[in-house]
Amino acid sequence: MLSIFAPTKYHTLIAGIIQQEDRLEELVRIVDYLEERPIPSATSIVIKEDAIWPVVDWYNVQPPYLLPENIELNASNLLGLIFAYLENYEKAHAHLYQNNPGLYLEIDNVNRLKQGVAIDPEQLASHYTPFEEYRLMHNQAVVRHYAAFAKHFDANKAKYFYLEAFQCAPNEEYQAFTANQFAQLLTDTEEVADAERLLQAMLHKSISAEAATALKQTLCQAWMAQLVVPYDQELLELLKANLWDILQAYEQQERLRDQALVLIDAGIIANYSESWSESLGYFNKALAIFEAEGLPEMAAHVHYRKGTLLFTWAQKGNPQFYRPAAQSYQAAVRVFTQLAAPEVYAEIQHHLGMIYAEIPDEIKKKSIWAAVSSAAFQEALQFYTKEQYPYEYAAVCNHYGNALSKYPAAKLSDNLEKALYYYQEALAVRTAAALPLERSLTLLNYLEAQWYLGMPEDRFEEDRYQDMLTKAREVLAISPDTNLKKEAERHLEELDKLRAVYA
Repeated sequence: MLSIFAPTKYHTLIAGIIQQEDRLEELVRIVDYLEERPIPSATSIVIKEDAIWPVVDWYNVQPPYLLPENIELNASNLLGLIFAYLENYEKAHAHLYQNNPGLYLEIDNVNRLKQGVAIDPEQLASHYTPFEEYRLMHNQAVVRHYAAFAKHFDANKAKYFYLEAFQCAPNEEYQAFTANQFAQLLTDTEEVADAERLLQAMLHKSISAEAATALKQTLCQAWMAQLVVPYDQELLELLKANLWDILQAYEQQERLRDQALVLIDAGIIANYSESWSESLGYFNKALAIFEAEGLPEMAAHVHYRKGTLLFTWAQKGNPQFYRPAAQSYQAAVRVFTQLAAPEVYAEIQHHLGMIYAEIPDEIKKKSIWAAVSSAAFQEALQFYTKEQYPYEYAAVCNHYGNALSKYPAAKLSDNLEKALYYYQEALAVRTAAALPLERSLTLLNYLEAQWYLGMPEDRFEEDRYQDMLTKAREVLAISPDTNLKKEAERHLEELDKLRAVYA
């Protein structure tokens, strides 16, 4: 519901305007703003001094586009703004297009940002008051950041306008509003340290609690962008503490969708910390919110995250989670289809290929799982081609080779020969210079497959022996991991024994 906060002397006028539209009073409430504080959200409108004052939207209800500081109070303007906030743009058009085309253009820009439709920044205008100059700089940055035509997209220009807006903001609350968007752009462009410094500085300013919460959430995004394996445990703990504070604030404000987004981040951090049960709890709570709110795409995103968690948990010695991991991925892929989200679809198929190769079941069903696994890998390879996605192609080939090595013996094909082929495909991409660790892993996988394949009893295959010898020695030469070197040494010892046996 939309709330209009106004002194009581305006209530009769506002009620009369609202009653001009059938049943609109069911969607709008009028509040004495001396008795209840306006919520800093696009669900609130303030009326004072014979004008309409849009509030700073810290609740992310609307895109971060700033409307004029104050708008003349009349029926057309108020009804147009109300319908725009209620997302009835047809009604907003009816009230504003003729009566206030300037405000209609502003409302249309907000709608375009919502829909991801490009906006020409040259059409943005200013009335040359201090606030309008600030608003122009902020909106120029927002349009270039989120909705510029291809010819206008320039991250450096967006940064320039954010900086100009930041410097001429009328107060610290507006300065924080601009800084929040500026920091998101800096994080997107991998200037994470700059984003962190900006946000930390603003958190020491005199800003509202809602502003501080929003800045903290953006700061958490910047911190998460810095996480690399092995994870910094201090940073993980810092993230946990801040995400918990943000979650508590959103619960008090009854912001269910924002709670769910924070729960996803908390689940990811708990996963990184190997707190599997905690992570699963966060994902399940987020999933319940998105399903109750009727947001299938966001629910599918949580299913994907949950599938990844359960898959990781299963790989850590808990094979009972392979099956629920597959179920979560299958739920995600119903939304992230091959047509709608081909890259996500391919990544899910990649994971499903690995899961179906490992899923516990009785022996007679293993061949069925092997067929399903192989089909999933083939689906992934249709998207991850060697030419367009070499790194991902190599990863899929390596894991496909591992899976083929575990499939039951096939009557019409040799799975081990296929595995060797896919390992060779992976090795063609995973060069020693660029990816020594990944190459070492694939080389060792290749050697294991060769051992499973075995030598003929009646002859010694010198070419295969030399090939295996070369690959084991290469691991010794390039691997940055001592455990992998030890594994290579074991292979060399076994190769020596093998030659001795045939000699």
